Amino acid sequence: MTENENLPPCPECSSAYTYEMGALLICPECGHEWSHASAEPAGDTEDGVIRDAVGNVLADGDSVTVIKSLKVKGSPTGIKAGTKVRNIRLVNGVDGHDIDCKIDGFGSMQLKSSVVKKS
Repeated sequence: MTENENLPPCPECSSAYTYEMGALLICPECGHEWSHASAEPAGDTEDGVIRDAVGNVLADGDSVTVIKSLKVKGSPTGIKAGTKVRNIRLVNGVDGHDIDCKIDGFGSMQLKSSVVKKS
């Protein structure tokens, strides 16, 4: 358990038992997931720049890839990890949803920058 000493506590519940899974940090107590990039600054948009899950700066018109399977309300399948999204628009969305995009088979929706990586 010495590797947990270098990982930050959960920003939601302050649990010290966080662990790393791929590009994300995960809290086993409350289930919160966040990226290393968002763990260092207090927030992804602290300097006015929106970053993806691995810390790359995003801009309007970029293409991104979803890194985590997402449930979509009203859809039996959801969005699978690896889905490519082209021509994104950065917005000041609600509840951390800062990417406006169209996904084939789902239509227009908003995504969080913490669940995508620049491609």
